[in-house]
Amino acid sequence: MRLGLRYRLLIPPVLLLAGTVAATIWAAAHAAANVDRQIEERFRDLERTVHGPPTFRINEPILRQMRGLTGMELVYSGTNGEWIATLADGYSEADFRRHGFEIRPPHPNEGGRLVALLPETFRRSAIAEAVRPALWLGGLGGFISFALAAITARRLVARIRDIEARTRDIAAGSFEPIPLPVSDDEVRDLVRSVNRMTATLAEYREQLRTTERLRVLGQFSGGLAHQLRNAALGARLAVQLYLRDPDGDRDPLMVALRQLERMESNLRQFLNLGRPDAIRREPLDLVAVLDAAVAGLLPQAAHAGISLEWKSGHPLPLRGDAEQLGHLVTNLLGNALDEARPGGSVKLAADISGNTIVLEVCDNGPGPSPEVAQRLFEPFVTGKEQGVGLGLAIARQVVNSHGGTIRWERRSGRTVFTVELPCEFDPAQVLRSS
Repeated sequence: MRLGLRYRLLIPPVLLLAGTVAATIWAAAHAAANVDRQIEERFRDLERTVHGPPTFRINEPILRQMRGLTGMELVYSGTNGEWIATLADGYSEADFRRHGFEIRPPHPNEGGRLVALLPETFRRSAIAEAVRPALWLGGLGGFISFALAAITARRLVARIRDIEARTRDIAAGSFEPIPLPVSDDEVRDLVRSVNRMTATLAEYREQLRTTERLRVLGQFSGGLAHQLRNAALGARLAVQLYLRDPDGDRDPLMVALRQLERMESNLRQFLNLGRPDAIRREPLDLVAVLDAAVAGLLPQAAHAGISLEWKSGHPLPLRGDAEQLGHLVTNLLGNALDEARPGGSVKLAADISGNTIVLEVCDNGPGPSPEVAQRLFEPFVTGKEQGVGLGLAIARQVVNSHGGTIRWERRSGRTVFTVELPCEFDPAQVLRSS
């Protein structure tokens, strides 16, 4: 059972009070024994006085005089039936301590019997007088010590609870120092130690922030450079194809242009990550967006020896931002190409299911590691050596801004990303028109 500090501090005064009670009881018993001895001694003194010289014949005046001297009531009964008493009839012997003796010769009243009665009030008052000092001193001292201990315990516990509350703030990330108590004691030393710990934690936090910023900056720079390098490589390959046959097809120049636009788009989407959604709701055909994204990535796929499969079908109309949706598809396909690795395959498929456009991107790569898989759509989470971890975060942001959903799974040894976007047109009409 847990015993609080307040109650532990109250244990000594409680024990002191218990000791005071025990001492008072002992003093009362000891005083009662002393009073009983004194009463017995007074009875013996009376007996010696009656028998010792000079002796006087007992009569009523003598008894009353003896009563005045001893404080005892006296009753005499003689051999001839004589009866003399100093108290009225009807008394109760329970109210007196009683001592009787026979009068011995050569007393003039030899053979008679004298009974001395000492009131019990005398015994009780004597015991009270003996106990009262110990009772007052012990009780008052115990009460004062208990009150002082209770006040001290309350103040100490309150100060400790304040420190506890501040440590909870420190655990929550607030590293403000605790004001030092006025009293110079162990609690003040504890507060100093906590403040030193707080200052150290604040320094560690700043160092950690600086290190984390540098790490993220390095990761971001490496990932951005990787993205730009891929786009620049595609543009260079397209330009080389055109230079081999300047009078031929101008498609390689269009591919190079799209790669340069991709470089600009990469820079823009990285800068816009985390900003409030500002999308344009315009009618568009998602197939055109998918065709453009695939065309921009074909040189990269061809250079890496990866098969990129996509077959245009019926129109996929919706309302949205063509540029942001292009970022979405480009990021998913680019991520799949990185995972597929040379000799692999990436497949893009899109169709209408009910009132939803379903887009799937799958690759035959090994998939994310268990550590990365749990936080795959969070910024700066990546399993790639040269990845920045923003592609899927941007994809989720675009999907959320269009009111859709995105998820991933491992299916038949392939990694599949599924995007569902609401279709704001009549799907049946679209299918009939196609």
